[in-house]
Amino acid sequence: MGSLFSLTLIILLSLALVRTEAQGIKSARLLDLLIRDYTLKSSGVDFKTGMVHTVDLPANFSGIKVDTVRFRCGSLRRYGAQVKEFHLGIGVTVQPCVERLLVIRQNLDLNWSSIYYANYDLSGYQIVSPILGLLAYNFGSDVNVSNSFEIGIHAGGKPITIDFINVSTTANVSGIRPLCASFENDGKVTLRNPTSPFVCVATRHGHYGLVIKSPPAPPPSMQMMKKKISLWKVVVGSSVGTAIGVILLGLLLVAMFVKVKKKARMEEMERRAYEEEALQVSMVGHVRAPTATVTRTVPIIEHEYIPYPS
Repeated sequence: MGSLFSLTLIILLSLALVRTEAQGIKSARLLDLLIRDYTLKSSGVDFKTGMVHTVDLPANFSGIKVDTVRFRCGSLRRYGAQVKEFHLGIGVTVQPCVERLLVIRQNLDLNWSSIYYANYDLSGYQIVSPILGLLAYNFGSDVNVSNSFEIGIHAGGKPITIDFINVSTTANVSGIRPLCASFENDGKVTLRNPTSPFVCVATRHGHYGLVIKSPPAPPPSMQMMKKKISLWKVVVGSSVGTAIGVILLGLLLVAMFVKVKKKARMEEMERRAYEEEALQVSMVGHVRAPTATVTRTVPIIEHEYIPYPS
């Protein structure tokens, strides 16, 4: 029971490590090294020379297809080889020429092309095919991940050809003639015209793909511009209308308050005047009406009377 638990724990830790490795890939070179490691680990002693074998990568490398084949240095130079989309002509050279070498063919799905956009200057161009890679490493009974190194493959009298006809997304679209892109180790991209539709040539190992010029961004239509202008007018008009409405409402409230205050003041003044001046009420016919008290002014002689002499 304890051994089963330990084995399960080791498997889970291995899966976690693989997931971390895949998520942390930010360079094409690192991806090449990880593919090399998994390929060397999967190559057993019964790995037959000259036969193409498929490499099973972890689930986090989904979309990447890897095939590998073992060659003898001399046999490869005398007979050449066909490794999936790559055709190596007679006279190809290997540097250094080790006794056995392991050739790895990569087919990086378009989902992994973002690594090449990040590592190479592809401004103005768009990748329209998987990136196909051809790399070689020394291989033997005493070779493992720690002592493996990269081997150069160079074309002889005839160039190396790469056939994209079955992997390009534009292969069935008439009128589109993509360019061949060679991704060098120094971060440069070399563009060439294909020798025939969707067939590129190369002089050495490396990574290759098809690119087309990125279509220019379409100008905004007049309808979209009108919609933007209309939306802008609606927003500005709503804001201005709301502000004016708030101001008018405030003025109305102030006017109502002043009117009520004035009316209350007038009523208070009338009430006080009524209390301070009590009027008599008398009957005028059948109606009671207030009447003021009659006050007669006492006559005063303004000049002293002087009788006339008789």
